[in-house]
Amino acid sequence: MTKLGFTVVAVLAGVVSLIAAVGASAAPKAPRVVGHVYIDDNTAGANTVAGFDRHADGSLTPIPGSPFSAGGAGAGHANASQGSLQFSADGRYLLAVDAGSNQISVLRIKPDGSLRIADVVSSNGGNPVSIAVDGGLVYVANADAENPNYTGFTLNQGGDLRPIPGSTVPLPAGSQPGDVLFNGDGTKLVGTRVGTSEIDSFTVGADGLLTAASGSPFEHQTGVFGQFGSEFNPTNPAQLFVSNAHTAANGPASGSVSAYTDAADGTLTPIGASPFANAGTASCWIEVSHDGQYLYTVDTASSTVSSYSIGPDGSLTAIGSTPIKNGKGAEDARLSPDGSTLWVVNGGGDAINAFSVDGGTLIELTSSPTAGPAGATPSGIVVN
Repeated sequence: MTKLGFTVVAVLAGVVSLIAAVGASAAPKAPRVVGHVYIDDNTAGANTVAGFDRHADGSLTPIPGSPFSAGGAGAGHANASQGSLQFSADGRYLLAVDAGSNQISVLRIKPDGSLRIADVVSSNGGNPVSIAVDGGLVYVANADAENPNYTGFTLNQGGDLRPIPGSTVPLPAGSQPGDVLFNGDGTKLVGTRVGTSEIDSFTVGADGLLTAASGSPFEHQTGVFGQFGSEFNPTNPAQLFVSNAHTAANGPASGSVSAYTDAADGTLTPIGASPFANAGTASCWIEVSHDGQYLYTVDTASSTVSSYSIGPDGSLTAIGSTPIKNGKGAEDARLSPDGSTLWVVNGGGDAINAFSVDGGTLIELTSSPTAGPAGATPSGIVVN
């Protein structure tokens, strides 16, 4: 080949390389992964936990291999409680209820966000629906119709979950415990009784055992039942907020949230004009902003998310209610670590809805909703 021929070939090769480089730079880049979202699928038979990569723009994509086996069985319907999926205190594990097999699964979170079974144990009762975690201490609410209870466990660094002897607190038949949770410093634990509109309040001993407060269970406020969700204020562990889903006749109640102070001895006292109304219907699930200034409640019957501002004394002021796209039995909700996005489990629609958050203002993202795995009836959600 002549020198001219070599020159022409070299020029053409350079042009091709340039075109390829331009094309590569013009191709859309995948949004950056900044964390993960997990939901307890509660699938009938073999239960699974679905995992999603969480991107900087709020969109979600399934983690390769998702959904992941939980090792137990789901119930095939959404759990009537908040908190059926929780992170361990160190963030290395997920704890999930297996309501169909009366078990609790511990799943190891791998560096890429995928999950591996670490332990599966009996919940020491029937129909587990909610999990509370504080350090290595774990409590579970078992909502069996005849023999409901709260039971304590320890979780070690290897992911082993072991029952605490003498920790089980039996409850009356039909009380239907819902959410069970610790306050921020781990000195208190409360549990809601959905069936009888009461709230159990305990102090937590150094041995992990519970002591009921004088007067516990406390009668919830007149005319409102269905305390499926509750949450302590993350910046004030003495402020407790509780959802109100239905009336005594078990019909949807006008949207409202009750607020309590939780005294050092576990005594619960209503705050101000509690319960505080919103524009939704059947307020079932609660999330509080990380700075303790706003509260969001998922109104299942109206398929809305209602926002409140939280006063210094724990009183609530309604801000507004935001519709949920294709909302079908929307349930649990969690904020991103930076508080900029709120995700809502759409139980009946097998999906996750996402909202940008600016104080009390919510706007659903254009990428929302994200479909869950086939056959899922998701309830719990966690975000990291």
